[in-house]
Amino acid sequence: MSEKHRKLERSAMGFVFAIILVGSIGGAVEIAPLFTIDETVEEAPDMRQYTPLELAGRNIYIREGCYACHSQMIRTLEDEVERYGHYSLAVESKYDHPMLWGSKRTGPDLARVGGKYSDQWHVTHLNNPRDVVPQSVMPSYSWLKTNDLEYRDINLDLTALSKVGVPYTLEMIDHAVDDLYAQANPDSVKVDGLLERYGEKTTIRYFDGNRSSVTEMDAVVAYLQIIGRLTDVSEISDLSLPRNPGKKE
Repeated sequence: MSEKHRKLERSAMGFVFAIILVGSIGGAVEIAPLFTIDETVEEAPDMRQYTPLELAGRNIYIREGCYACHSQMIRTLEDEVERYGHYSLAVESKYDHPMLWGSKRTGPDLARVGGKYSDQWHVTHLNNPRDVVPQSVMPSYSWLKTNDLEYRDINLDLTALSKVGVPYTLEMIDHAVDDLYAQANPDSVKVDGLLERYGEKTTIRYFDGNRSSVTEMDAVVAYLQIIGRLTDVSEISDLSLPRNPGKKE
């Protein structure tokens, strides 16, 4: 131990001042970028909110702890982009409360999973993962297909999210139950209202293949199919990445 270090540790006031100084430097490094947040977050004029069904699926996804093994954050590393797709953009998570970026990957990253597989693939995978991925260590979630979705209070979820900045209108909140049911029932007379509120690109179908009821499986599959697809900004964003100078092309 150097003599300067020894003196610092023996001086209570000096040690406290050193801690404050180092903490202030670390705090400034973390806080300063927030003052330029408006310049660093991308614009996404086509960004839409989660539909009530997708939001219900996201709630179940969180309830079942799926985020503990799957991240939703593709880093700006060449190998990650080659494997998963365009790196994650901040704007894509602006309606996520809580956000699910994460870094733990027992399973693959899901930031671009929307539209990658069919509904039936997801249903089979959630029912018994080894039916489609023999080496999978993921547990089965077979009860999702037999549990009827409890959605009568989904308007309260939309109301809560509107309080933290998600632009759900009063009309969306008032019709939340109808919109949730319509998205999982293509023959419903309320489909037109859903499309009017959330856009013509909204996916409407029997997600779990069961026409008799709306299940938790419907909701989870609807959510998985929209991850990374709330906006098309990643498709027009600059994909140029720094190349590894030591890698041979």
